[in-house]
Amino acid sequence: MLTLFSDDSFMREALKEAKKAMEEHEVPIGAVIVCENRIIARAHNMTERLNDVTAHAEMQAFTSAANFLGGKYLADCTLYVTVEPCPMCAGASFWTQISRIVYGAKDEKRGYSLLGAAVLHPKTLVTSGVLEKECSEIIKTFFKKKR
Repeated sequence: MLTLFSDDSFMREALKEAKKAMEEHEVPIGAVIVCENRIIARAHNMTERLNDVTAHAEMQAFTSAANFLGGKYLADCTLYVTVEPCPMCAGASFWTQISRIVYGAKDEKRGYSLLGAAVLHPKTLVTSGVLEKECSEIIKTFFKKKR
């Protein structure tokens, strides 16, 4: 049984954002940022809508969370994202000093882990594979429809 504030429950919220992205014909990646067991930011990919290659779900969430908190550092926060962050998003997470990153599906082609963990802030903890099946399935479904 899920507790109210579990990794699974927050990842389900990120999946809701991924579904919004899919409805908008964006690559279906969703993110939420949690601080003190409260979602303070929700985002999904917006690269097509904004015509901006940097408008990844994580980048949108970082901006929203920083605005909510009134500062650029997210040291007491956790990022939940449906797919492993790319090197750009991992690098941005370094600068936010986010405490933790939780992701669902691994990105074998473009994930930050291809470069190694040094791209993350040294204090950032990472948990992978949360709701991995659900997170992988939404991406696979999207790209099957595209082809």
